[in-house]
Amino acid sequence: MRALAGALLSLLLRALLTSTPHALGANPGLVARITDKGLEYVAREGSVALQKELLRITLPDFTGDFKIKPFGRGHYEFHSLSLHSCELRGSALTPLPGQGLSLTISDSFVRVQGEWKVRKAFVKLHGSFDVQVKGITISVNLLLGREPSGRPTVTASGCSSHIRDVEVDVSGDLGWLLNLFHNQIESKFRRMLESKICEMLQNSVTSDLRPYLQTLPVTTEIDSFANIDYSLMEAPRATAQMLDVMFKGEIFNRHHYSPVTFLAPVMNLPEQHDRMVYFAISDYVFNTASLVYHELGYMNFSITDDMVPPSSNIRLTTKSFRPFVPRLAKLYPNMNLELQGAMASAPFLNFSPGNLSSTPLIDIEAFVLLPSSVREPVFRLGVATNMSAMLTFNTSKITGLLKPGKIQVELKESKVGVFNVALLEGLLNYYILSTLYPKVNEKLAEGFPLPLLKDIRLYDPVLEIHKDFLFLGTNLQYMRA
Repeated sequence: MRALAGALLSLLLRALLTSTPHALGANPGLVARITDKGLEYVAREGSVALQKELLRITLPDFTGDFKIKPFGRGHYEFHSLSLHSCELRGSALTPLPGQGLSLTISDSFVRVQGEWKVRKAFVKLHGSFDVQVKGITISVNLLLGREPSGRPTVTASGCSSHIRDVEVDVSGDLGWLLNLFHNQIESKFRRMLESKICEMLQNSVTSDLRPYLQTLPVTTEIDSFANIDYSLMEAPRATAQMLDVMFKGEIFNRHHYSPVTFLAPVMNLPEQHDRMVYFAISDYVFNTASLVYHELGYMNFSITDDMVPPSSNIRLTTKSFRPFVPRLAKLYPNMNLELQGAMASAPFLNFSPGNLSSTPLIDIEAFVLLPSSVREPVFRLGVATNMSAMLTFNTSKITGLLKPGKIQVELKESKVGVFNVALLEGLLNYYILSTLYPKVNEKLAEGFPLPLLKDIRLYDPVLEIHKDFLFLGTNLQYMRA
């Protein structure tokens, strides 16, 4: 019994640890939240698109027989039907918890024009007609899902349409005769249009909306070194007032993928509805980027004497070091030095309310450049610095800027005796401010793009720094072709 319990526990743990995308501790790195205000805008844009689709509907001819005293029996035909005008009003897109969204269009209007023919015995007559279709109500559920590739999917379900009123105006010879049985004609128009509207909606979701959702990027290039993974971790999640889309949000080396050893934090998003969409971008996104560039050695550097400004009180020569490191000058007379620096580990950004900071640690090793071109290690320094960061948004990208803080230098190892490293602080501070910071800020200014559908522009942004994440609120605009 104990063995069976152990086996069941082992299987349960294995299932929890390997199930995807809901793996244990697997939180999204980025969440896009579409608010009720955003859904209202999407509904309006959707109704504009559907209005164009309605005007393209091909309406079938329809026929019927009539019997009116004293004329007896006859046959009528309505043909060459075309939608002349259309106005969709009162559109609403509401969350359907656990499923997706519900689209409702109410109090809409359509005008149809066409030709009619009547045949009785050997007599044939014809004319034109005009149909006013009023009070159209359309509803359809949009079921949202996720493909194995991480792209969103959508399926139309439960479509229904209802027409409150149909008015047929028939002109031409014997038009008054057809008006006598307008109820029969109007009933056929109602059934035909209700069926055609749902058919159009189904086709539009399949041929237009579904491919459009496929324009949401799964992998986006940042530069020649890194990509960002924007695959969906699960199907978009609809709640009572909003729609949340969870993205992995991991930046990775595009040539060599290395698994990340830390998890994205749980983000507690504030309840805000002033903007159409909010992006919660966790520190996971920025820190996975730091890992990539650290592994690439992007922040490694070397300082040689020709890089030291002429005004400096110290040169990178053993002669210059004689007053405070006499042993160095004695062992290696009149030789140049080189300082090689690298981050001790990938510098992570720390997010706290209203504040962004980082405390990178730099290892610096000093070498004597021997006449044989061999580099002889002589001492090792540790440099600690505090820096603040500022993040901004420029219509589609998050960009950044580092602001330098004070540095502290520590002698970690020396083969030429103990000496006062404070004399090197000025030189190192100059290099970090004049070369290292500008290099990093140039890369941060390039930024990384947010996951956006095709032809979407963001505007009126508001940025907030919360614990563990950046919160960006913005409105959106669909740029029609």
